[in-house]
Amino acid sequence: MTMVQSVDSVALLPAYLAAGTAVLVLLVDLLLARPAATVAAAAGGAVATVLGAAVVGAGGERRTFCVGTDCSYVFGGRAALVAALVALLVLGVLALSGPLLRTGQTPVGEFCFLLACSMTGGVVLGAAGDLITLIVAVEVLTLPLYILVGLRRGSLASAEAAVTFFVVSVVATTLTLLGAALLYAVTGGLHLERLGTLLADESLLDLPLTTVAVTLVVAGLAFKVAAVPFHAWAPATYDGAPLPVAAYLSTASKLGGVVALLAVVQHALPPGVTGPVLALVAALTMTVGNLVALRQRRTVRLLAWSSVAQAGYILAPLGALALSDAEARTGAYAAALAYAVFFVLLELAAFAGVVALRPAGADGGTLDDLRGAARRHPWVGAGLAFALVGLAGLPPALAGLFAKVTVVRSLLGGDAGWLALVVALNAVLGLAYYLRVAALLYAPPGDVAAPAVRPARAVAAALAVATVVAVVVGFAPQVVLDLAGS
Repeated sequence: MTMVQSVDSVALLPAYLAAGTAVLVLLVDLLLARPAATVAAAAGGAVATVLGAAVVGAGGERRTFCVGTDCSYVFGGRAALVAALVALLVLGVLALSGPLLRTGQTPVGEFCFLLACSMTGGVVLGAAGDLITLIVAVEVLTLPLYILVGLRRGSLASAEAAVTFFVVSVVATTLTLLGAALLYAVTGGLHLERLGTLLADESLLDLPLTTVAVTLVVAGLAFKVAAVPFHAWAPATYDGAPLPVAAYLSTASKLGGVVALLAVVQHALPPGVTGPVLALVAALTMTVGNLVALRQRRTVRLLAWSSVAQAGYILAPLGALALSDAEARTGAYAAALAYAVFFVLLELAAFAGVVALRPAGADGGTLDDLRGAARRHPWVGAGLAFALVGLAGLPPALAGLFAKVTVVRSLLGGDAGWLALVVALNAVLGLAYYLRVAALLYAPPGDVAAPAVRPARAVAAALAVATVVAVVVGFAPQVVLDLAGS
């Protein structure tokens, strides 16, 4: 067996484009020192990354950095979907950031550079074929966010949120690295597919060290998706971060955690061990998230707790793996990733609606600040209401409806009827706060006059595009499922 690794630059093209965007942003900010040019460079790089991912993904699966049959980078349909979605989310967050950047509280060059660096991690993450590449990609996606959360000048809440996020993420990374080291000690392998083959040996599964290693890896990645009991950092971090950064945390960062967890569960870790654990974690996550969201009065905290509940729905299909056959497991993997795609589109639209209805540079405010907003801004209010209804899983937001149906169908196909019942009950529970906020948008204005806000064009455009994409995806959910399963 040759020890020389092959390098396929075509497979690496989306990663080159994403990393090149970060370098380009630095140079434009240094040489031109014009905020508009810097933002345009970042946006252009994100568009180029989307196109590069689509072109490379259309050509079939490509593998590189291979030793024998084990490859560290595998770019196929699923990797292309993740790369394109992360780049589109970066583009959306740039649009949402216009009012914030114009206030001068956040340096434009640093903001765009860090966002492009994070995009690079997300692009590589979808194609990671071994534990080292996976963990490094997760950290490249996450590390810039520590700074982005606390980048707003003169904001104590931002600084506190950044410290909270940093401390918790460091612990999560430590657990994941320790678990990966123990897996290597047990098996002698790091490539995900090879780990899956080695851990199929029951003699290895009976070792206590294997159980500890699997537990640490799953626990470390569960931090990234804010799954219970590793969720407490999310509401405080989201609420203290600038609104566009909170939107990115709730979408791209959560998507990255889901992709990482899905990769190790699908290829490396034994489903008979991880299935029951993830089923319990999913049930607790969706239940705790929904129950606490019912009591929230601050807008971003409500969205944060609802995203915790949504993480439970995303993880639910993985809980059916212990009792299902290979075909059902493939459907469960596709259902988990497809739900994540539907969720991030609707979540981005929800944050875009909140940004549009709040003064430039302000936080998310309270729910009372949204009272009657749809009467003052009918189109923005309608977009936000559509996103909330979609997150609840109701028509006419078909993306959210099909997301719930996809998860329940995968659970029933995997002989996990009890978990499907938990999902259904929690979906009903979620209606209470999603519909309450949607109704509040159309309620008569209160005694205290709301501040006059004129939604920025870029923010309104981001809301419109996210809504349109969610509508289109709602009418063609099978396309997402096919890409997620490839």
